[in-house]
Amino acid sequence: QKAQRYEAVKWVMVFAIGVCTGLVGLFVDFFVRLFTQLKFRVVQSSVEECTEKGCLALSLLELLGFNLTFVFLASLLVLIQPVAAGSGIPEIKCYLNGVKVPGVVRLRTVVCKALGVLFSVAGGLFVGKEGPMIHSGAVVGAGLPQFQSISLRKIQFNFPYFRSDRDKRDFVSAGAAAGVAAAFGAPIGGTLFSLEEGSSFWNQGLTWKVLFCSMAATFTLNFFRSGIQFGSWGSFQLPGLLNFGEFKCSESDKKCHLWTAVDLGFFILMGIVGGLLGATFNCLNKRLAKYRMRNVHPKPKLVRVLESLLVSLTTTVVVFIASMVLGECRQISSTSHSGNDTLSLQGMSEDVNSSIKTFFCPNETYNDMATLFFNPQESAILQLFHQDGTFSPVTLSLFFLLYFLLSCWTYGISVPSGLFVPSLLCGAAFGRLVANLLKSYIGLDHIYSGTFALIGAAAFLGGVVRMTISLTVILIESTNEITYGLPIMITLMVAKWTGDFFNKGIYDIHVNLRGVPLLEWETEVEMDKLRASDIMEPNLTYVYPHTRIQSLVSILRTTVHHAFPVVTENRGNEREFMKGNQLISNNIKFKKSSILTRAGEQRKRSQSMKSYPSSELRNMCDEHIATEEPPEKEDLLQQMLERRYTPYPNLYPDQSPSEEWTMEERFRPLTFHGLILRSQLVTLLVRGVCYSESQSSASQPRLSHAEMLEDYPRYPDIHDLDLTLLNPRMIVDVTPYMNPSPFAVSPNTHVSQVFNLFRTMGLRHLPVVNAVGEIVGIITRHNLTHEFLQARLRQHYQTI
Repeated sequence: QKAQRYEAVKWVMVFAIGVCTGLVGLFVDFFVRLFTQLKFRVVQSSVEECTEKGCLALSLLELLGFNLTFVFLASLLVLIQPVAAGSGIPEIKCYLNGVKVPGVVRLRTVVCKALGVLFSVAGGLFVGKEGPMIHSGAVVGAGLPQFQSISLRKIQFNFPYFRSDRDKRDFVSAGAAAGVAAAFGAPIGGTLFSLEEGSSFWNQGLTWKVLFCSMAATFTLNFFRSGIQFGSWGSFQLPGLLNFGEFKCSESDKKCHLWTAVDLGFFILMGIVGGLLGATFNCLNKRLAKYRMRNVHPKPKLVRVLESLLVSLTTTVVVFIASMVLGECRQISSTSHSGNDTLSLQGMSEDVNSSIKTFFCPNETYNDMATLFFNPQESAILQLFHQDGTFSPVTLSLFFLLYFLLSCWTYGISVPSGLFVPSLLCGAAFGRLVANLLKSYIGLDHIYSGTFALIGAAAFLGGVVRMTISLTVILIESTNEITYGLPIMITLMVAKWTGDFFNKGIYDIHVNLRGVPLLEWETEVEMDKLRASDIMEPNLTYVYPHTRIQSLVSILRTTVHHAFPVVTENRGNEREFMKGNQLISNNIKFKKSSILTRAGEQRKRSQSMKSYPSSELRNMCDEHIATEEPPEKEDLLQQMLERRYTPYPNLYPDQSPSEEWTMEERFRPLTFHGLILRSQLVTLLVRGVCYSESQSSASQPRLSHAEMLEDYPRYPDIHDLDLTLLNPRMIVDVTPYMNPSPFAVSPNTHVSQVFNLFRTMGLRHLPVVNAVGEIVGIITRHNLTHEFLQARLRQHYQTI
């Protein structure tokens, strides 16, 4: 019943995460739409007046006033929570891969992210609100099931469920998928995104929950948007923040087809070009990011705000001047009026043609450059996908170039910013340009411009982010046209292969720039020349089963490890004892009734192997043992069973391996008993779980599992603890709290096996244990990163 209740609560929480993510998307969309409409309404009326009066500089100043104010507010929010900058997808990718980025799933982060992306999009920057939706959904997934927050310390509920990293990671996966679903109206695409780009550890039961969460997010956003914009609650006409509309040929045009087999050749070529453009974009953005890390980030935080304002200023001036000088006045085609019924988009409150802009143009004409620049990005994408009126090739080329350069410069500044929509818009302009050239110069009248715009958008976005399965499904769900599945898939694959020839995807590049040890899906075949012993860390910091508080505090304060092996020393004179001990356990009918069983003796050994941090205590123990040394005439086995060993000379747990150690001391045989986490040791110290030397370990207080997890997910830091009330000579028995059976590998295990075990089981520490149960090293994420393995492989070749 307890297990069934746990599962039922998990389903309820998954639904709640989906609903809350949908509401966050609704909040962002509503205010972005409100601010953008206000800004464009004021600027448009000003431009129309000043075109006649000759005061266009005043219109430019009004536009600058709006944009700089919004961007300044977005930058201030990032100063409050720096991790809210950017799209958040690299950070969430790291989190789901097993790396904790500080502050990435805090309540303050989602507040700054949602408000910041609202202002940065409304401020006219070439950024999207869809990428940050993924981060926002992940934060909701991490925080909602915990029912507590650092920012709201006073509000706490006694909610006993989901107090583990595994549950939290599953909910973050569901939240990220819900963010994609809310952004694009693509619940299946969201699930696949979480699987492909996110989790390093995935189980079958999680798939169903994540899909349910994505559906809940799409349903919530659709329900409220349809009601708010149309007043028809329950009509479900607006599935996501970005909807590509319905692709449909005009009924009057009998030759028109959405795409033909001949077009596939052009789509493959567009995929190649898209991959090259994406690789160029990533290369330029990487150089910019490195420049920022060297010259902007070390300086005062105000410099980052100034950089954001500079980008906003430049973008606004370029957009205004390009619309005024470079735009062409195009005739509004008659088909766009006669075909209004076929061109109207499902779920769009107004026709595509109503968003065309007539800036600086006479009646019955429209400014094609202003139509693309002076509209929200979603409207500009719909113009390129569905507008029957033509866009001049020169306009499309200039628009693509300006948008490419400015969006590359913008991604990485200190504002919340997404990359999906700018990439789609850039690629759509490229695709529409190809369609225009094929129609005008090659005479292919049958092609449908909207299809080429969509394929161009897919090619460029695929070349930048290098996603395959999830991006294909997201685009198919956004177009609501399953026949586009094959061309989109082929284009994305070609774009990815072309781009991968030159560099990685944009998110992987930013992950690498942060120095995060991200694990790929699998290692290269060449790495199997290495074994576990080649990549492990041999210098261990360990604890004994019974350790003094003084030693534990010293170990925790002088290291940053998250787990420690629990060991006993296996000295030379003890090997005979172990050999005899093995014989005892195998021969139950041994004549001496006083002989202990193997398990009992191991427990007795563990209790006697106490660590003494001071040489004074060690000497005192030496004297104590010398007085009780048994007579030499007694049986040797009996002596070994009853003897109390002194600690190994010159070894104290508060000392980590140092350069002065001899080889014998450095590689001393250590019998492995289990792993204990830093958080567990800190909890034991905080709660005073220990016993004195005069007592037995049975007198030590016992903590329940719930008590051990009470401080989750933020355990106290050892440097902040006041341990003056604890006697440093008291002893802590860690054996009831350690993991006695962690995953472990042999020193001869191939690296590919180590990697698969580490990745599929979601491990953080992997002990390397030899054939006789001695720990010889430990493997962490750092030892499995591509750079570390490459360095070890070079060393391997040099030794050969």
